[in-house]
Amino acid sequence: MISNDADTEGQADERIASRQESPISRLARIITQASRFEGDAHGLDNGERAALARLDPDAELRPHQIAALSRALVYADLSPENWLPETWQRWALIAHGMALAGHDSSRRLGQQLSDAGVSESRVTKLLTSRGDAFRQLVPRVLRLLASKAQAPNWYEMGDLIIHQERNEEAAEAARLKIASSFFSAEAKKPKH
Repeated sequence: MISNDADTEGQADERIASRQESPISRLARIITQASRFEGDAHGLDNGERAALARLDPDAELRPHQIAALSRALVYADLSPENWLPETWQRWALIAHGMALAGHDSSRRLGQQLSDAGVSESRVTKLLTSRGDAFRQLVPRVLRLLASKAQAPNWYEMGDLIIHQERNEEAAEAARLKIASSFFSAEAKKPKH
């Protein structure tokens, strides 16, 4: 009985800690951590991660993609059942990006883009585009980062995606943060 009580307390502590994490942190942990057993609420299985990596947030989602996305969102303590289609699309883009490229919050996104050799023109396009153009550029930039073994900082990229065309003041703050760290990193690179 004592071990069951300890397990229950440990599980309760884990749930409390999970609620204190940001939605981005929880979702990143769920998507990037492999499940330990079937039905594990701490990670997705390979098929679910593959479904998220293959989904096109602008296209109609297939049933297995909706299932994988819904499971990840619910495991991350988000409540998607009452979301508008636009909110689903934003979180689908975030989940898709996490499945493609992972998550690394140890450095600023602009620094990561610079380290991956993303061109100034591509970063400028990403930060100045809106609407469909923005949603089409994000997966391309993420694939480029993944090809250079650079996992993006989803606190910054997620802020931009969530606030894009909803809260322009917050979106602009996210853009400036990304741009300043990118151009600072670029300025520190040795000139050829």
